[in-house]
Parts: sequence; C-alpha cells; structure tokens
Amino acid sequence: MPNIEIINYLNAPGEAVFKALTTQKGLSEVWTRQCDVKPETGYTCTFGFGDEDPTKFKITELLPSHTLRWHCTESDPEWIGTNVSFDLREENGKTKVTLVHGGWKEITEFYRWCNYNWSFFLHSLKNYCEEGKGIPFQERKF
Repeated sequence: MPNIEIINYLNAPGEAVFKALTTQKGLSEVWTRQCDVKPETGYTCTFGFGDEDPTKFKITELLPSHTLRWHCTESDPEWIGTNVSFDLREENGKTKVTLVHGGWKEITEFYRWCNYNWSFFLHSLKNYCEEGKGIPFQERKF
C-alpha cells in the first residue's frame, strides 16, 4: 500500500506544534475554519471544506508534544480507512514534523493531489507556528 510521507522543519518548540495540530484554534488556522476538534483519544474530529461532505478522523493516539494519529472514518472514498500520523521530534528549539498518510489502496490522481495538499498543510503549519498566521482552506487560492 502506498503512503504519502513528508517532513518539514519548524522553528518552534514541539509543544507549540502539537497544540497547533490538536486544538480547535490551531487547526482552524492551519487547515480549515470549518472544524470541530478536541484533543482526546477516541474523539472524532470533523473538518469541512466548502460544499464537500465533511471529513472525519477518529483520534487513535495522542502523545503530548510527540505523536498524533488519526483514522479516517468519513471522507472521499479513497481516504476512508486510511491513517494520518504526525510525529514530532524537537531538537535545539526546532521541531521536525513527519506526516504520513498511510493505507492508500493505490496511487491515483487524487493520491497525487493529496500529496501536494499535505505539503501545503505543513507549509501552513510552519507559517502558523513561526509567524502566528496559517493559510486555512478558506484563504487558499486553488
């Protein structure tokens, strides 16, 4: 099964990056303002992108300042059953973020489009953690 795997380096402590990835405030600035998020294992987070049906991820693991894992329960059919993980490793005030979106059945056009969009997500996360302003879906130009 193919995976999307991306790394970015943020000039921010792991605790701040983790907070951006696990809170309503952080994810509404980084990904989409249409979201319902709680940093609780077992909670199903909901993310809206305009007129599309919402995407839902169940939080399967939370290890503060280190690990966040989601399991997709509702979304585009190619996403359902896949897993997204964020692994954070802080060193000297910088945090390496490794994002893996795993469990894809095959490499498709949508897979390739998502690869680009996850990279953009990490760019938005970097902007938010370093400058206080991300680029959520509602402000992106497609």
